[in-house]
Amino acid sequence: MKVRYFAWLRERLNRGEEDVDLPPEVLTVADLIQWLRARDEAADLAMQKPSLIKAALDTEIVPHSTPLGNAKVVALFPPMTGG
Repeated sequence: MKVRYFAWLRERLNRGEEDVDLPPEVLTVADLIQWLRARDEAADLAMQKPSLIKAALDTEIVPHSTPLGNAKVVALFPPMTGG
C-alpha cells in the first residue's frame, strides 16, 4: 500500500509518500495512523492529534473508522481551509 502525505505532514515527515507492508492487525485508517506513529518517531510527533488528520482511500475522503480493504493508496492530510 502507498501512503501519501500532504501539507504540514509532508514537511514534518520530510517525505511525500512511502510504500508500506501492513501487518494483519492494521484494518482501519485509525489502525494505520496508530501503526505509523508506533514505528516512526517523526510520524509520532507529526500525528500527535490524529483527530486533526483527514484521510482518503483511493481519492475518497473517509472517516478513521473506515476499513482499509483493498485500497491501493491512502492519503493523509491536515484540514484544508479556503481563502
